[in-house]
Amino acid sequence: MDSCFAVEKEVDRVITKYHAFNEHAKMTLADLVNYVQGLQTELSQAPFDQEVTPSQALLLAQCAKRVKDVTTSMTTEHRDLHGTVSKVGKAIDKNLIPDFGSTSSEKVFGEEESQRLLNQVVCEHFLRQGMLDIAEELIKEAGLQMEEGKKEPFSELNQILEALKHKDLKPGLEWACRNRDLLQAQHSSLEFKLHRLRFIELLQQGTEKQQDAVQYARENFQHLASFHEKEVQVLMGSLLYLRQGVQNSPYSYLLDPVHWSDICEIFTKDACTMLGLSVESPLTVCINAGCVALPALLNIRQVMQQRQVADVWSSRDELPIEIDLGQSGRFHSIFACPILRQQSSENNPPMRLVCGHVISRDALHKLANGSKLKCPYCPVEQSPTDARMIHF
Repeated sequence: MDSCFAVEKEVDRVITKYHAFNEHAKMTLADLVNYVQGLQTELSQAPFDQEVTPSQALLLAQCAKRVKDVTTSMTTEHRDLHGTVSKVGKAIDKNLIPDFGSTSSEKVFGEEESQRLLNQVVCEHFLRQGMLDIAEELIKEAGLQMEEGKKEPFSELNQILEALKHKDLKPGLEWACRNRDLLQAQHSSLEFKLHRLRFIELLQQGTEKQQDAVQYARENFQHLASFHEKEVQVLMGSLLYLRQGVQNSPYSYLLDPVHWSDICEIFTKDACTMLGLSVESPLTVCINAGCVALPALLNIRQVMQQRQVADVWSSRDELPIEIDLGQSGRFHSIFACPILRQQSSENNPPMRLVCGHVISRDALHKLANGSKLKCPYCPVEQSPTDARMIHF
């Protein structure tokens, strides 16, 4: 990221200098044109057959000199601008390392099955983004087999999401009503918040829609009142301020546009949860994780090459260092035993040693020597009975 900032700084310097040169050139040329036009007007007032007088010849010489000086000055400034532009290329070469291939393995997508899975992930990303035409073309060219029923949910969700972005609640409300039982099973507040936005739309139309707002509340909030009692009370209280305008009342926060962006996020999250999908596209998650990890991998690759141990990385399937992707990059709590390299299970749960290191129960039994156990990561000796099962 620091490398990107360094390049961006050089680009900003070029843009600033370009704008300054552009403004200065416009003003200089405008003054020069006015000067030449004034001289032309003065010379045109003389008789047509009159010879050029010494004073007129002097004016023409001064004009030619001024044009030449302006041209030379602008050429010099333009040459300086080229020097600033060339620094951007140097900054890119200095800060951005082009050899990204050194951090990846060519064998990862060498097999046909791996390529098929990659194409499938890319195709699903296009479907999630509503790019149905591109997804269809990829399915055709890659020879993927994707059922029609798998495409329909993405198409419907994108249509509803696009409608919500344009403040059209009808498709979202219809979808929420059809899937009411599933949404309630996951304790979703989506349906209530969609109805609330519709109720607020009626409030914004003033006293003319007061009866419509009351009737809408009776028809749509009754089955939701037990879960959203306080919110419904707030909405009913806002009716008292219709005459003076809700925007001038203590309930003005109900009109905040942020509720529309929130409903898009809530719909995406709840709809994906109901369909058993992740909120974000797996391809997006992988690219974001790669962007975070790439600088650290490039640094460790350079260090390993300097110490002539680069082959250690290529001969193993795991990264040579641990990379923290942050809280947003943690999705599950599967524990893999670092000794046996097996995922934990109910029969083989993770066990915390006295020293703080964690291994599986099977590894604990294999490493135990009677009543003694030496941690495989540190020299602390302990009793196997002191290990405690942990839960993620």
